[in-house]
Amino acid sequence: MTVEIEPGAGASCPCCLPRRGFMRGLAGLGAGLGAAVSISAQAEPARHTGLVIDCHGHYTTEPAAMLAWRKRQVDAINDPAQSPSPADLKVSDDEVRASVSDRQLKLQSERGISLALFSPRAGGMGHHIGNARTSLDWSIVSNDMIHRVASLMPKNFVGVCQLPQTPGVSPKNCTAELERCVKELGFVGCNVNPDPSGGYWTDPPLSDRFWYPLWEKMVELDVPGMVHVSASANRNFQATGAHYINGDTSAFMQFVTSDLFKDFPTLRLIIPHGGGAVPYHWGRYRGLAQDMKRPPLSALMGNVFFDTCVYHQPGIDLLLKVVPSDNVLFASEMVGAVNGIDPETGHAYDDTKRYVEAAALSDADRAKVFAGNALKVYPRLPDKLRAAGLVP
Repeated sequence: MTVEIEPGAGASCPCCLPRRGFMRGLAGLGAGLGAAVSISAQAEPARHTGLVIDCHGHYTTEPAAMLAWRKRQVDAINDPAQSPSPADLKVSDDEVRASVSDRQLKLQSERGISLALFSPRAGGMGHHIGNARTSLDWSIVSNDMIHRVASLMPKNFVGVCQLPQTPGVSPKNCTAELERCVKELGFVGCNVNPDPSGGYWTDPPLSDRFWYPLWEKMVELDVPGMVHVSASANRNFQATGAHYINGDTSAFMQFVTSDLFKDFPTLRLIIPHGGGAVPYHWGRYRGLAQDMKRPPLSALMGNVFFDTCVYHQPGIDLLLKVVPSDNVLFASEMVGAVNGIDPETGHAYDDTKRYVEAAALSDADRAKVFAGNALKVYPRLPDKLRAAGLVP
């Protein structure tokens, strides 16, 4: 793997804020390492040295100018004449490289991750802010920046797009931007927010015909979607610890109770964060499907996939024991939800590669999780890897 790293990116700049600092940015090793139960005290698992595709990466280290552009846009919501245009954002190539060099690229190299499917900051999509024009312009800015990252560092990043969703507005409004990103920018997938209202769930379920224009376009383009909410506007739901998990879990139940995949048999959707509560309550969903005379959960496994953004070994072990290995895609969401060091292991919570390496999987299944499944779920991805020289 070739890692393209430019020097000089400081980790303390505003563009490197974690999710919880995003809105603030718009507005202006612990004890216990020696514990007997510590994973770090156990034998290290063999490190997987083959291809590793992180299917869940976000641009959480945006250049300061991009955050300033968004602040201007949000400040002008009640005075559209003052809103900036996408063309107003000016960021140099050196600034783009510097924004990821000391975080994502450094961690990819240290952890043995070949490349990441890279999308705009999930918490920053902010679909509940402003109107459809606000969302479209912000999506264009965000997706164009992802394209620049992927174009400058094609061995490390492949683009996944943000959609210009707005509460109450048909997802058909998203199809032109999706098509632009796939056909013109070379993106391989998209993020779909099941709740553009930010925690109030004002739009119909994903199985409703309201969503069909988007599903039709995704099938036409042969791209999958990651079902990923954005920031929470409801103070009952902290974003990454509650709203995100709520979204994951709710989406799965919508699939269980609907015939969506009868209408779209080739549609592929990834539920992030290990599926929220789904693996832990697999028996509940099996029983509910049975009681409601729905097909067994296995009927969903040609269309629904899960990632490994689960930040402890027992969680990964449960996920891989419950969900078929063909339906699990490696992911870390770095730099994202949890950036700290686990005092019980001495390793970063989001170093999920270690968990998959330590899991009870055959070498063949481990290779599927690390790369093979992503190549299947994202059919446009193999050509990107060949073009970057990562595979023959």
